[in-house]
Amino acid sequence: MTRNSTFTLSGIFALIKQAIRGEHLDYTSVSIRKAVFMLAIPMILEMSMESVFAVVDLFFVGHLKNSQHTLQTVALTESVLSIVYSLAIGISMAATAVVARRVGEKNIDAASKSGMQAIWLAMGITAVVSIVGFIFSADILRAMGAEEETIVMGTKYTHIMMGGSLVIMMLFLINGIFRGAGDASMAMKSLWLGNICNIILCPILINGFGPIPAFGLTGAAIAATSGRGIGVCYQLYHLFRGNGIIKIRARHLIPDWSIIKSMVTIGSPGTLQFIIGSCSWILLARLVAQTGHSAASAGYQTAIRVVMFFLLPAWGLSNAAATLVGQNLGAHQPQRAEQSVIATAKYNVLFMALVSVIFLAGADPVISIFTNQAEVKEFAVRALRIISAGYVFYGIGMVMVNAFNGAGDTWTPTWINLFGFWLFQIPLAYLLARFFDLGPTGVFVAIPVSETAISIAAYILFRRGRWKTIAV
Repeated sequence: MTRNSTFTLSGIFALIKQAIRGEHLDYTSVSIRKAVFMLAIPMILEMSMESVFAVVDLFFVGHLKNSQHTLQTVALTESVLSIVYSLAIGISMAATAVVARRVGEKNIDAASKSGMQAIWLAMGITAVVSIVGFIFSADILRAMGAEEETIVMGTKYTHIMMGGSLVIMMLFLINGIFRGAGDASMAMKSLWLGNICNIILCPILINGFGPIPAFGLTGAAIAATSGRGIGVCYQLYHLFRGNGIIKIRARHLIPDWSIIKSMVTIGSPGTLQFIIGSCSWILLARLVAQTGHSAASAGYQTAIRVVMFFLLPAWGLSNAAATLVGQNLGAHQPQRAEQSVIATAKYNVLFMALVSVIFLAGADPVISIFTNQAEVKEFAVRALRIISAGYVFYGIGMVMVNAFNGAGDTWTPTWINLFGFWLFQIPLAYLLARFFDLGPTGVFVAIPVSETAISIAAYILFRRGRWKTIAV
């Protein structure tokens, strides 16, 4: 397809169809613009589906009786589950980096073997997390600052979500394997399947249907875990029996400790990188709950869910940078890897600028979809407008972070997060909320200020180019 035909309307639709269908390309040789487009379309759709998981639950539980407590339960549980997400993302980024590098080297058998070793690693870690989370569900909510009524109503929900951490982990991890191979369409399809099941099950299990009783808040947890579980089954089928790039065979099932050790080496700082960010979000959520109580907490968490609904598609676009960096470094084309990242960042900035305008102008009607309580809505609208002010910088930062991670340089963004979140964002939030007596609004302001600083630092370090020398 020529450059001119690519940008005709029919050419664009043809590319979209090709991207969704999952046709295999050599991303180290096609045009950079086409490579970004072909990877970004399914990755954006994939992450859009991950964001739908959050807002579907939020929508239905937000209309239950005592919604301030049901919303707080979902939000606080998700805040703690962000640690599980961090582990999953850390291991999946290691899998993406290693698989992409092997695919770039045209060693598909080694890529398949590496993917299986990442699965063994993830299963071992998640077993511990699930057991601990299930046992201490009520204590987790209490530690997060939940009111006693919230704890009574929400413990079963937290039991199920923490106990089902394995499906969260596997969904992220296996999609990381698919993305590293450049098979972004398969990652997208697994999230779509899981989400469709969640959307169908959520209203049935929450509100009841025919002989099925209404489980209320607990039903949301059952639906989300079941939906993700179905998505994982679909992934496993295509890993072991499908016709994709990665094909796991019996010989790959034998644990290879050298590869697992390599995954740990890459994934540990990657996991730490996201745990640093997740713990920062947890502390901010606790600070909002302490200074504004349940209404402010519910409003803030509602706004964060809406923010994430649009951040995740942008994260999906930035994931294209990780695949392109890994595969091009494997093919010994570092300059092409850098050009791919810059192109991806430009597209992400355009998307985030558009979203920022929408939220600044239309925060009130957007939030009205998720809550009908006036006090909760007031906090949510304020949070959404303030946080969305930094969207353009979020878009740049995401791409830079994924570029480092795709190269296997997981330490650089880890140090950026450590300084940006723990030594800047958290102190700034406490200073504004407590010392200047701004309460929850101070926390809201600290988010775009710190995220902007983090993005600038990431861009400067990316241009220095040390990531091009990392071996995986």
